Amino acid sequence: MLLEEYKYMKIAIVHDYLNQYGGAERVVEVLHEIFPEAPIYTSVYLPDNLPDSFKQMDIRTTFMQGFPFIDKLYKKYLMFYPFAMRSLNVKKYDLIISSSSSFAKGVKKRKDALHICYCYTPTRFIWYYDFYIKKERYNKIILLLLPLFIRFLKRWDLNVIKGIDEFIAISKNIQQKIKKCYNRNSIVIYPPVDLSKFDIIENAEKSEDDYFLIVSRLNSYKNLDLVIKAINKVSLNLKIIGTGPYRQELERLSNGNKNIEFSGRVTDEELKKYYSGCRALIFPGEEDFGISPLEAQASGKPVIAFAKGGALETIINEETGLFFNKDNEDSLAATLKYFIKIENKFDAIKIRAHALKFGKEIFKSNFKKYIDELIIKNN
Repeated sequence: MLLEEYKYMKIAIVHDYLNQYGGAERVVEVLHEIFPEAPIYTSVYLPDNLPDSFKQMDIRTTFMQGFPFIDKLYKKYLMFYPFAMRSLNVKKYDLIISSSSSFAKGVKKRKDALHICYCYTPTRFIWYYDFYIKKERYNKIILLLLPLFIRFLKRWDLNVIKGIDEFIAISKNIQQKIKKCYNRNSIVIYPPVDLSKFDIIENAEKSEDDYFLIVSRLNSYKNLDLVIKAINKVSLNLKIIGTGPYRQELERLSNGNKNIEFSGRVTDEELKKYYSGCRALIFPGEEDFGISPLEAQASGKPVIAFAKGGALETIINEETGLFFNKDNEDSLAATLKYFIKIENKFDAIKIRAHALKFGKEIFKSNFKKYIDELIIKNN
């Protein structure tokens, strides 16, 4: 329950960009449920790429909203985001909650205001530049100039965090990175997962193609190319749910393999059926947390994941899934073969019970409690 003092506080939510729908945007939805009167400030808002629920929110954008072809070129406008966020006028707010993996944490506040950053990760392309950039296709001129701009961004990043009063990390993995990159302490509140949408479907119809599943944004850093290479090695069936700029490259890698199907964006009801019909979800990247593994587990399905990052906090090896240890297709292919041998040992009821520890209502309760404590602490 929120404190009575909230009635007298002006609250704003700030998010990096609302141009696609993923785990971070689901957090924004839930923050809006907690603080329904709070406006949401962001650099760019593309309503056609987001659920209708966002159309009911008070969303306020920056000068970048009018940039040409912003829907397709949002990455190319990288240099403008720091200035866009600093241009936002949020000085009238007493409490600012930034939902950020990059620029939202850079908003200017009043000196006596409280800024809490719900941090998904220290900015990837600043702090993990080599990993992030290796699969992006930039021309030679940009690749020559980009390191200079990244150095500017790193200085900017270290400067703006001085305006953050408290960090909340989405996982222990990110808590460690916040300490390493920013030398700041944080608490962990796991992101909200709306597990009410998923359940074990008794006697679910078995698909004729008996498939493994990916549910992900199709971005280069997600490591999805590794899965396609592994699937091609072991001749299994794969369905890929999601959209993104890397789709064309992934389709090229699949080389017309009929065992690999790209299903694009699907409805919630369709997604529920995909989870229920799959043998297992494959989660191949080193992710900050990862929503889809918990959705799969809420459906009673095991997860085959890379043994790094947030997956280590949400999956129990050989109980709710399996880990592959090396970042290559041979390691994943070997784990897929092992999974097939022990597939029958996984208990759907136990898998779902584990996932329920990460439900949306738990997030709301923990977040409200933490905010209440900070309000009391800061008078």
